[in-house]
Amino acid sequence: MNGSQDKAARSASLAAWAVAPQQAQYDVVVVGGGPSGSTAAADLARKGRSVLLIDRGGRIKPCGGAVPPALIREFEIPDSLLVAHVTSARMVSPSNQEVDMPIEDGYVGMVDRDVFDEWLRERARACGAERVTGTFERIDRSADGVAVVHFSGQSDDAPTHAVRARAVIGADGAQSVVARTALPDVPPAPYVYAYHEIVRSPVGTDAAKAPKFDPARCDVYYQGKLSPDFYGWVFPHGDTTSIGTGTALRGFSLRNATSALRDAAGLGGAMTLRREGAPIPMKPMKRWDNQRDVLLAGDAAGVVAPASGEGIYYAMVGGRFAADAVQAFLETGNASELAGARRRFMRAHGRVFWVLGIMQKFWYSSDRRRERFVSICRDKDVQKLTWESYMNKKLVRKKPMAHVRIFFKDLAHLLGLVRA
Repeated sequence: MNGSQDKAARSASLAAWAVAPQQAQYDVVVVGGGPSGSTAAADLARKGRSVLLIDRGGRIKPCGGAVPPALIREFEIPDSLLVAHVTSARMVSPSNQEVDMPIEDGYVGMVDRDVFDEWLRERARACGAERVTGTFERIDRSADGVAVVHFSGQSDDAPTHAVRARAVIGADGAQSVVARTALPDVPPAPYVYAYHEIVRSPVGTDAAKAPKFDPARCDVYYQGKLSPDFYGWVFPHGDTTSIGTGTALRGFSLRNATSALRDAAGLGGAMTLRREGAPIPMKPMKRWDNQRDVLLAGDAAGVVAPASGEGIYYAMVGGRFAADAVQAFLETGNASELAGARRRFMRAHGRVFWVLGIMQKFWYSSDRRRERFVSICRDKDVQKLTWESYMNKKLVRKKPMAHVRIFFKDLAHLLGLVRA
């Protein structure tokens, strides 16, 4: 059977599932159709692998939606997906001191996750991956040891389907069922719980009622009353705006905090379009594979940046690394190739995650420290290096004296030698 005949046969088996479960076989089954899973599915399909992409559908992850230029370049994202171009950020301290951080010679793109994620899934399909809407249930083994992935349709009475897979990529979010099923011995990543409300952006006469709102600026509130260990945000998305906050502290009311944030931003009366919440991991898991044929990617692997909560770029990079590792595994049959995804990711971004983790633990621990943190953001060296690192996704090494100046300024703040 040639490649086109084989693909046609698999498509026929997908259609037949509505009548009776079949066990079609794929090189790779990807569970989860967010940025990470869709990227992995597209990359593997481009390499000529037979790929089945399973996504639950009908769910939008709460997300600020920021995508840096590095993501737009590396993953060939069309400008049509950007609903806003942000050119500055405003940091707001516990005492309501405001520090603006303009972006020189660039911008941060903003995307709506429902449209963005669906575009990525469709790109994977256009590359040759097959899509199916369903909910992952479990992985078991056939008599010959091959992984059998079970998933159900969307309706309550939908039958369970089963497919064979030479490899499985679990990209099904922070509380990954694939991870619990295939890597029960690996502790899950710690996480914060994020909640946001999508509101209609003020225009015309409504804009006059929200003088603090700027459609080209992201506002970040570092205030303990809005989050005891994270931050609150107001991120413009063109016609809509994301307003939310997050915390790892159980019992803290994110809805009440978001309501207070809306009032502070002058958006309390804006029309609410939808409300969403989800856990966001804050640390990469110690191991991403089961040392046999299953590999995690994206939030399932814990690759969201501490302190900032940025996840889209790291999810897509993790998906790409997962695709490369699975391709190497399929070519060689050597399961140790799967560990290469985590090694590559930590080599490229581990230091940034380490720095951000320390920053979150220290600066977000009290309002007194948050006040000093926002004060530091006034520094032009801090602003320039922060934006250069964020926009290009690498630590800036070319300006050693700027780093030295920042070190001594940070030290002065830590020792309380300067006023916030």
